Amino acid sequence: MDGRERVRRTLLFQSPDRAPRDLWTLPGIEMFRKDELEAMLARYPSDFASPDVTYGRGERESGTPAVVGTYVDAWGCPFTVGEPGVIGEVKDPPLKDWSQLDHFKPPYEILENADFSRVNASCAATDKFVKASTTIRPFERMQFLRGTENLMMDLGWGVSEVYHLRDMVHEFFLRELELWVKTDVDGISFMDDWGAQKGLLISPAMWREYFKPLYIDYCRMIHDAGKFVFFHSDGDIMDIYPELIEIGVDAVNSQLFCMDIEEIGRRYRGNITFWGEIDRQYILPFGTVEEVRQAVWRVRRALDDGRGGVIAQCEWGIGVPAENIAAVFEAWLEPLPSPSHSEASY
Repeated sequence: MDGRERVRRTLLFQSPDRAPRDLWTLPGIEMFRKDELEAMLARYPSDFASPDVTYGRGERESGTPAVVGTYVDAWGCPFTVGEPGVIGEVKDPPLKDWSQLDHFKPPYEILENADFSRVNASCAATDKFVKASTTIRPFERMQFLRGTENLMMDLGWGVSEVYHLRDMVHEFFLRELELWVKTDVDGISFMDDWGAQKGLLISPAMWREYFKPLYIDYCRMIHDAGKFVFFHSDGDIMDIYPELIEIGVDAVNSQLFCMDIEEIGRRYRGNITFWGEIDRQYILPFGTVEEVRQAVWRVRRALDDGRGGVIAQCEWGIGVPAENIAAVFEAWLEPLPSPSHSEASY
């Protein structure tokens, strides 16, 4: 069974031969541990591939991402990077003063100058599942532009400008999505980090009012094109799991270990594919190989009903030992042992 069929069967609950593999890496792994990464991928090949595409360069872009200092992205948001290999944070948002909003323009040039000419050929050249990673992240983009504290106050007060900003960002992302749905990719992903360590960053009611309609548009466009929807969010997002299922998200990547994994399984197993993950706050960077294996077993017991619906995904951060990443993928392959008392703590 090739990767494309394996992932499709997983998403459709049609009994794949094993859980598909998907390794994510933070920039520091590519920058400082590339030999280890290549060895890992040779040992545990991914079932996913990325399409061959080039976005245009933004007129406001400057600097180099993930390098200590400041770089400015296509939207004009300056990211301060305090250590090499990480994304950084915006400390001086371009729309901190609402008076700048009327004159602000999204970076449509990166879409107008994008080269999608190689996408379909790259899809045809592989037997892996080709997933397009978009720049779609409306809540986070609004934070980058306005500043997180400012945006939270804007949402709380319901000021008219926040609707204008939301709609402007959304229109840009719809234009980006229009490019992708015309291609031969198998799936399309978008993201937003909604969860704190416990609970959502905003109320579920506010999420439904401001952001759910945007997500409905994205899911509808992707499904109308015959493609699968992948969505990522950090934090505890238990409160919006039912909404994500309702609007048609096929696979969700979330921080399972911030939530009650067993309760997630009781409620939602068989209704959505769990696109990872394994705890990257504690277990992957600081745990032993045995603790990593037990964490994977816990996920499998809670979420794998034997028909699919689970993807063996984890994220490799700069401080994570290679043997712990290998243990993740090994634990997805080995027979599932009987649960032990110690596993309950992971």
